[in-house]
Amino acid sequence: MSHIATKTSLNRRAFLKGAGATVALPFLSAMTPAFAKTSEVPKRFIAMNAGLGFHAPNFIPTHAGTNYKAPLYLQKLEKHRKDYTIFSGLSHPNSNGANGHASELTWLTSAPRPGLAGFKNTISLDQLMAKHIGAATRFPSLTIGARGQSLSWTANGVQIPAQTHPTKIFRQLFVNGTEKEVAEEIKNLERGRSILDTVLNDAKTLKLSLGARDREKLDEYFTSVRELEIRLQQNKEWANRPKPKVNYKEPQEVADRNDILAKQHLLNDLTLLSLQTDSTRVIAYSLGGMNAVPSNIPGVRTDWHMLSHHGRDEQKIEELTRIEAAEFEVFSDFLTKLKNVKEADGHLLDHTAILFGSNLGNASSHSWRNLPILLAGGGYKHGAHAAHDPDNNTPFANLFVPLAQRMGLEIEKFGSSTANSIRGLKS
Repeated sequence: MSHIATKTSLNRRAFLKGAGATVALPFLSAMTPAFAKTSEVPKRFIAMNAGLGFHAPNFIPTHAGTNYKAPLYLQKLEKHRKDYTIFSGLSHPNSNGANGHASELTWLTSAPRPGLAGFKNTISLDQLMAKHIGAATRFPSLTIGARGQSLSWTANGVQIPAQTHPTKIFRQLFVNGTEKEVAEEIKNLERGRSILDTVLNDAKTLKLSLGARDREKLDEYFTSVRELEIRLQQNKEWANRPKPKVNYKEPQEVADRNDILAKQHLLNDLTLLSLQTDSTRVIAYSLGGMNAVPSNIPGVRTDWHMLSHHGRDEQKIEELTRIEAAEFEVFSDFLTKLKNVKEADGHLLDHTAILFGSNLGNASSHSWRNLPILLAGGGYKHGAHAAHDPDNNTPFANLFVPLAQRMGLEIEKFGSSTANSIRGLKS
């Protein structure tokens, strides 16, 4: 067997050109010397939340450590057992909000009392990451959803809408605009910068007449505007670069809007492609749920939301289990696909941390305590159930801090965190 020898390493932004096509290369082993260390292979983060929860007895093992007996849902992930860690006994403090589902608003932020009077959300973990590392990719982050709430929030507590249409996501990621469309995009970006210049000049004049507290607020505003200005310039630069081409047929919208599993499969594929082409490194993904009967799941005849409020009714739990078990099968398929993409000294999952779980510990009672949480990949040592105190929960945000640090952020605290590490997370 012969090998091609090269005197220099391949550039990370290397492209293949031929037959009128330009194809972005995935990360190859030959690119490794282009980085100072193997550890400098791009790190990625995905947050995946199921807003209607998971039936805890089917998810959380009864024993801690590595020798736990896998409950039903984890049996669907058995071949990936060494690729993830189960966390139990975690929650965000003071997450009792306007209703049980309001805790979804703060799953990635940890802000207190979601949806109640005076509530103001804070920046979500994905957006904090995007703020610091997003300039390295065309898209600082992606916010997507099968159905349900967006998980992403800006530093000013503004929710970022989730893109739920696979066709639109694909075109955004991989379809180049015409020359005229690109020129118009650049023109609009330049117009945006011009408007910002005017706004900043007016704000600087206003600042002279304000008191100390208002000047502080205005400085925060200046910071946001400057960040936007930088992003506009970055977008202008990206607008002149071709998008990567992928060997994947442009997806069609799922005809049956209640076939949520088909939707999740499509979004999983697009998530994989976006990471593989280095189009983004940060993704917030709402798995959703519905006030309807999900299609193509044998034995399910009842509205999914109603099933989540099962009240310990065995028939409802049986139908709910069928839905959630199918979701875990889809997730297992996603992990397999990530592991099949070879990258540097391992595979894509090695360099992608996936936070998977729910904002509800018990959907039937709308409980936001004892959240079902799974962390896969990311280069951590996995294979165990890290059981925290079910009565005195560990702040969920304690896990956020090391995840952010792994992405290169120099932080010691996030939201309601009380420590910069968490028991059970092993590097």
